[in-house]
Parts: sequence; structure tokens; C-alpha cells
Amino acid sequence: MTSLSEKIEQTLSYIRKFTQENYSVGIILGTGLGGLVKEINIEHSIDYADLPHFPLSTVESHHGKLIFGKIGDKNVVAMQGRFHFYEGYSMHQLTYPIRLMKCIGVETLLVSNACGGMNPVYRRGDIMLMIDHINLLGDNPLIGKNDDSLGPRFPDMSEPYNLKLVQLAEDIALQNSIKVHRGVYVAVPGPNLETRAEYRFLRLIGADVVGMSTVPENIVANHMGMRVLGFSIITDECFPDSLKPVSIEDVLSAAMEAEPKMTLIMKEVIQRL
Repeated sequence: MTSLSEKIEQTLSYIRKFTQENYSVGIILGTGLGGLVKEINIEHSIDYADLPHFPLSTVESHHGKLIFGKIGDKNVVAMQGRFHFYEGYSMHQLTYPIRLMKCIGVETLLVSNACGGMNPVYRRGDIMLMIDHINLLGDNPLIGKNDDSLGPRFPDMSEPYNLKLVQLAEDIALQNSIKVHRGVYVAVPGPNLETRAEYRFLRLIGADVVGMSTVPENIVANHMGMRVLGFSIITDECFPDSLKPVSIEDVLSAAMEAEPKMTLIMKEVIQRL
């Protein structure tokens, strides 16, 4: 059986046919949040299907391309489309791109997601900066034999989202009159949305928003020593006493409305790193 390190080396060898550069910033763009790609001076774009050992994105609005280029003077690599546990991938598969990013030089990871807002002060279209998370996916990407060359057996998670980067993002938001929140993200398997009782439970245990991604990527990024900054776009209001049905079209519409604000903050953060 091919080891994780061998798989990474095979994927890396394919990428090196296109670029020999190192990329210090990694970006994962969530559902309906691909606009930052327009801000990248694209040098190379590789379809996921062409990358050895790379999963394929099956979700609407996730385009499935690995983008290499620059934002300002920073080399960036961006995933235009991410993977989810509910698509049937293992934790190791859906976090494989994070392992790869580290091996091409990524030290700072910016990740975005669309989510449901449970904090009563949040509104559809708001941006939340992630300061912590709760893993209710029922799995963990670090389960199994640990490769000590990639990270420690028991990585610390006392600051899963870098607070200096959170403060930088808040400063940029303030300078541009953009409202942002700080909060806690809870990851659930999906793909169904939650019931009224589940929203009440998730709020009770300390979550401000709920989604179906990001946490596995964050765990692996911390395992490999990356700094992480997470953005959650509230695409629907999940208040049990006034809950309304939500469609994927509603989610995409809300994401696209908020996306320019998030893109502005992300772009400025990258340029100030």
C-alpha cells in the first residue's frame, strides 16, 4: 500500500511540471465563495481530476481547480472548491490537500465556509471570524498511525485559529466599515440541515454557527504547524422558534452577497502578512 508520504511526493512531482515555486499562503474557498480567485494573478491552474491522489469535488458551486499565482507580492495556492465528509470521502482524503500545501511551502492557511447562524445577534450575510470550533463529525483526520515527519502524535489545539490573524482581519474590517463577529463554529456531518431541537442543542453547547466543513482541514493544518484564519459567512438564520425552510439557492445567494466583503478582508490580510 502506498504511504501518505509517497502519495504526496507523487502529487508534488506532477505539480512541479508546472511550477518550481514555493507558496507561503494557502486558501480554501467555500460554497459560493470563489470570488477571491479573481484577485489572484493566476500563473497555473490544474484540475483536481489531473492531480494524482486528489479527490474530486461533487458539490454545486465547487469548481475543482488548484490555482497557483500571486496576490500582491505573495505566492498563493488556492483550492477553488473543497471536499466534505458527506461526499463519502475519508478524513484522510478530504484533508490530503492540506498536507500537500504544507509540502509546497504554505505556512498560513485562510479558509472560508458557508454556515448557519445560531447566535441571535447574527444575521444573514454577516461574517464571523472563527476563534474556536467543536468537532461533531464523529471522526478525526489524525486517527491511525502518525507520520512524525508530518506532525506530532498529540498536537496542541489551544489556539486552533491564530488570534493575531483574527485581530488583523478585524482591523481591516474596521478600516473598511465591514461588520464582523468573533465566534465558535461547530462541524456536523450533514448533508441535511439541522432540526429545531438540534439547533437548540448546538447553541447550548457553545456554538455560534454550524457547518459541514473546515474543522478537519484546521486539525491537519495545526498538526503540520500552520497558522489558520477562518471566515464563516452566515447564509441562513437558524433560530428554532422562527425556523424557515432553506434551499441551496438561498445559501448561494447569501454567500454571493457577502463574498465581496470577505474577499476584501482576505486580500488585505494576505498583503499584510
